[in-house]
Amino acid sequence: MSDTLQFTQITRQWMDTFMHRSMHGWNHFAKSTGLSMPQFSILMQLHYKGSCGMSEISERFSVSAAAASQLVEKLVQSELIERVEDVHDRRAKHLNLSPKGATLIEKGIQERYRWMDELAEKLTPEERAKVAEALTILTEATQKMESLNVKHKN
Repeated sequence: MSDTLQFTQITRQWMDTFMHRSMHGWNHFAKSTGLSMPQFSILMQLHYKGSCGMSEISERFSVSAAAASQLVEKLVQSELIERVEDVHDRRAKHLNLSPKGATLIEKGIQERYRWMDELAEKLTPEERAKVAEALTILTEATQKMESLNVKHKN
């Protein structure tokens, strides 16, 4: 088996395992909040990307404006997000994560990554160092790829 094929198989196995474990924790936490995954995803988008409008929610999640509005309305009523009037266009509204929503997302992020802490405890210091070195190499290579993709798009 070639080095490239072996590398690809091993990284795919890790990726599948990682995604399964990560999403399992994520889904479990989302269900415990009583929110749907699309609603939880809206909170995540606001957490990572900041304020946005309803049209961005509709586009990002490939849903109609009416469906996006319904998803957002429960989040507003639950005080997890806030609607703020656009200073340049009073008809437009921006959505922001509320402090209550930010706290919920932080708890979700901690839950999502909790299994990584458990995994780290099962590895020896030498194994953790090897994994950290390998992941640093992969992260840097991925960032270079992303940088090149951005340059080619512009």
